[in-house]
Amino acid sequence: MSDIWFAIFFKHFVCDFPLQWRYQYANKGIYGHPGGLLHAAIHALGMGSICLWFALPLWLMLADAFLHYHIDLAKVHINARYGLTPTNSEQFWWLLGFDQFLHYGCYIMLLYLGGR
Repeated sequence: MSDIWFAIFFKHFVCDFPLQWRYQYANKGIYGHPGGLLHAAIHALGMGSICLWFALPLWLMLADAFLHYHIDLAKVHINARYGLTPTNSEQFWWLLGFDQFLHYGCYIMLLYLGGR
């Protein structure tokens, strides 16, 4: 079980940070924009590879993409609504941490629903 968790945590880090470039994060707040959809698709591909490796149901990759997309969209909208930026507010960082907390909570739920 710990191998699955390591794979998911590593997938999340790689997809959320090194593989996310300006086109993605600058457009995640526009519902349906290709930048945000691309970011979710990258997460789906990462989760898909984990599903294949650990014989998990492939619907988990679609659920991961859907949940990831909407959590990120909400975070961007909250940041914009309250004018939160990395340099003007501690709340920006709290929200980033909460965003990561929600993503990992979704992984717990998805693995539970996927039979692990």
